[in-house]
Amino acid sequence: MAKPLPLLTNPAPERRDAARNREALMSAATALVAEVGVRGVTMDALACRAGVGKGTVFRRFGSREGLMAALLNHSETEWQAAVMGGPPPLGPGAPPLERLLAFGESRMLLNLRHAELIEAAGNPGARSVAAVSFTTMHVRYLLGQLRVEGDLGYLATALIAPLEIIVLREQVEPGSAPIDRLVAGWSDLTRRVVGMT
Repeated sequence: MAKPLPLLTNPAPERRDAARNREALMSAATALVAEVGVRGVTMDALACRAGVGKGTVFRRFGSREGLMAALLNHSETEWQAAVMGGPPPLGPGAPPLERLLAFGESRMLLNLRHAELIEAAGNPGARSVAAVSFTTMHVRYLLGQLRVEGDLGYLATALIAPLEIIVLREQVEPGSAPIDRLVAGWSDLTRRVVGMT
């Protein structure tokens, strides 16, 4: 029997006022990142935007790095929900190869979009252990659905590696590889692993 995927979970239930503050802070932080970029977001600007005291911001996140990690976790939770229950082909309902290819493209684009956020959250090499565990287990599950033979855990890890920001940056920054080339490359690799070239 397959083990359940390790989803990132929401924090334990909190008081209503704390929940309101958290929502206001996350909404304000997301808006600030969209307006001024990750580097432009300060704890002072966030407190002002959310209409709370600076102490509330520090109590909630501890540091700027903690704030960025919370934003990243929020995005990761939404993305995982789409993988587990969203519309196909990323979510359930599509054939396994179609899901696997959609998964890789979606993960790649998400990591590229959040490259600065990943770095600002104090994890420039990769996402959190829980996030990487989720992606690896999901790819392993889809490889099993495709009846791929071999060490599925190792193969899943090999397929996930090119989707991590530390590898993507090597592809995008020095030679400015277009995104469609990266997606096509990952699709080709996946089809070779699956035996459907």
